[in-house]
Amino acid sequence: MSLFLSALGLMMVFEGIPYFCFPQKVKLFAQKLPEIPDATMRAIGFFLMMMGLLVVYLGGGKNG
Repeated sequence: MSLFLSALGLMMVFEGIPYFCFPQKVKLFAQKLPEIPDATMRAIGFFLMMMGLLVVYLGGGKNG
């Protein structure tokens, strides 16, 4: 459970960086989001999930 909470906390840190460093650019990007087709958003989301799983797999190491 502690590993899950650590991963969740780290994700929140990375998610918060753009809002803290570039709030104006985040607002501009958010305004343009409705223009992006659903299929493109799904493809980007799928790619990011697969990359995340790969990073977790490669960073998992051996626990035994």
